[in-house]
Amino acid sequence: MKFLVIVSSILLLLLKVTNTKILISANDPTIDRASNGRPTFEQYQQQRKRFIDQEALRFLGAELVLNDDEVVVNHYLMTLKRAELDQGFDNSYNFIPARHFFEMLDRFNQSQLFRLIQRLPKGAVLHAHDTAIGSTDLIINATYHKDLWQKGELDGNDDPQFLFSKEKPAEEGWELVSDIRQSMTPSVYDEKIRRLFGLYTENPISTYKSINDVWGKFQHIFAALDPIVTYEPVWRQYYYDSLQQFYDDNVHYLEFRGVLPEVYDLTGKVYSPEEIVQIYVEETERFRSTHPLFLGAKFIYAPSRFASDTVFETFIETAKSLHEKFPTFVAGFDLVGQEDTGRPLIDFVPELLKLPESINFFFHAGETNWFGLSTDENIVDAILLGTKRIGHGFALLKHPNLLSEVKRRNVCVEVNPVSNQVLKLVDDYRNHPAAVFFSDNYPVVVSSDDPSFWRAAPLSHDFYMAFVGISSAHHDLRLLKKLAMNSLDYSAMDETEKSDAKRRWKQSWHKAMKEIAKEVLRGKQL
Repeated sequence: MKFLVIVSSILLLLLKVTNTKILISANDPTIDRASNGRPTFEQYQQQRKRFIDQEALRFLGAELVLNDDEVVVNHYLMTLKRAELDQGFDNSYNFIPARHFFEMLDRFNQSQLFRLIQRLPKGAVLHAHDTAIGSTDLIINATYHKDLWQKGELDGNDDPQFLFSKEKPAEEGWELVSDIRQSMTPSVYDEKIRRLFGLYTENPISTYKSINDVWGKFQHIFAALDPIVTYEPVWRQYYYDSLQQFYDDNVHYLEFRGVLPEVYDLTGKVYSPEEIVQIYVEETERFRSTHPLFLGAKFIYAPSRFASDTVFETFIETAKSLHEKFPTFVAGFDLVGQEDTGRPLIDFVPELLKLPESINFFFHAGETNWFGLSTDENIVDAILLGTKRIGHGFALLKHPNLLSEVKRRNVCVEVNPVSNQVLKLVDDYRNHPAAVFFSDNYPVVVSSDDPSFWRAAPLSHDFYMAFVGISSAHHDLRLLKKLAMNSLDYSAMDETEKSDAKRRWKQSWHKAMKEIAKEVLRGKQL
């Protein structure tokens, strides 16, 4: 008992010391006081500035020192940022991050700041899903392949079905897509495909009234899309072209999650998980051979969290097999699907504990607005299981102990701003919990999740929202630079790969800074 009293006294003393340090600038005994004991206005201003400066020292990226080119770019960047913030402050209805992403898509093309962010080398995307990374244009292209059949209307009450086949499927109602397209003119058909395979709508607030509404449509998209993208020639081309789109958005490394659906071809062959991953390896190397700035890609096996215990056992065996056959390409394991309706992580812990420690975990966790329910507590299990990164972590802010553990264990939080709004976790980006991660130097990256489904760029829209909507008005180029650096530091690359990747990224970054600085100094509008 005595021991506990002593420990408690020490803790209270430490707390008092800590609080004193925080308040010292407001109660500095060396400052001369007016007769009423308060500081003069000039002294108050000094204290206030000191307090704000101390807070800024905790910002993500605060330790970075900008070179001459970066200083020029930063001045221009912050001029653009302040202009958008001022405009939004005067009329928040026209502030891009305050409105739904779908409502403001056209405004992005008018934003000089967005165009500048597009030009920045952003490092890596560490959170994305295999069949939602390439734009819908790639799906439209795939529907021009011959031997694609369709059953049902594109805009009917039920989802249409698709299938690649040499022969017409036996059931009634199947028609060649090429015939259907010609019957309504190609452009009309293509636009219907674009709408079918995306969440975009002109009236997102009234269309999606709850998170379950939007997730229901979200999961239907995957189901309808699968027979198109899992056709082996399309599977290869879609992945390759997706890498090109990321590359064009100045993203030079990718770690993506996938459920490994059944890939098939016209001979009737169904590819095994190992064969599907081998396709990824081959197409990654093909892309690298012609894109010298591309740093590579890795795959995270991420099957459904809706699985029964029996099915989950097969997932575990697949994870082991992939880890053994592709030790450098397969980065680890995760589970995907709506957390609120799926099985909680605790259900799978007994089997997960049997996996060898060499298989890394990258768990989705805390993608919810609930507090204290099983979904919310997935974060507890993710951290205790030793996850290397947390996918979303939206609910993390409600758990002070877990916040401390994230810093202590250096667990990176994968923030996906646009996804969080479209999937109805937050309406206004200014209320996003990642503001705390940015303001207090948490291990964090910004990623894009499923950019295809919301017509977003591979990363630039999410970077913009993080920079303008979530971070402080005082966050500058150092935040964007630090996010890019973090994306490589917290990747699943080994130390040799990271060292090479960071060296090459620095070259790209400094080249971009030099080019942009020259244009700024010449007065050229970017």
